[in-house]
Amino acid sequence: MEFSAAVQGRRTVRRFKQIQVKQSEIREMLNAARLSSSGGNIQPLRYIVIQTPELVSGIFANTAWGGLVKPRRNPEPGKTAPLTFIAVVGPRDSSNIIHADAGAAIQSMTLTAYSLGIGCCWLGAFRRENVDTLLALPEDSAVIYLLAVGYPDELPVEEDISAGMPVEYHLDDNDVLHVPKFTVDAITEWR
Repeated sequence: MEFSAAVQGRRTVRRFKQIQVKQSEIREMLNAARLSSSGGNIQPLRYIVIQTPELVSGIFANTAWGGLVKPRRNPEPGKTAPLTFIAVVGPRDSSNIIHADAGAAIQSMTLTAYSLGIGCCWLGAFRRENVDTLLALPEDSAVIYLLAVGYPDELPVEEDISAGMPVEYHLDDNDVLHVPKFTVDAITEWR
């Protein structure tokens, strides 16, 4: 797959097939993460792949999903919920640069996943203290973001929009998720 096709085709997925993602594919995603840019090349991020059913269930119970399309896009355990999470872990008392590093790593993972036919949902809405406890993290570490990973059971579509148009994603009458994205001209000023 060409890089531009991955960038243009990748969408957030909130419904997953109940098939476990192969370890080799997750390793490809993690390899992309480790090669991502890191401020000062400090490389403070670590990753925890969560696939044991009990732990996945515990993590899932502490997450929030697609606030604009609740409850119709809340994944259901045993039906559409992810079977894998990747926890992006960093120092508990870190600077804001850790979020830039995490963003670069997660973007690399999601694009790699898409090229492999895997869907992802980048989660920032979760009960951090509970998740840190479930993962038995040391006191100096914290989960910064979660990435839900699985084979997609939906195909969200992107819609180009102009400046001033609503940006809220929504479901149509056929239960297809539509994701508005500003055009280049809507977000760019040339000087």
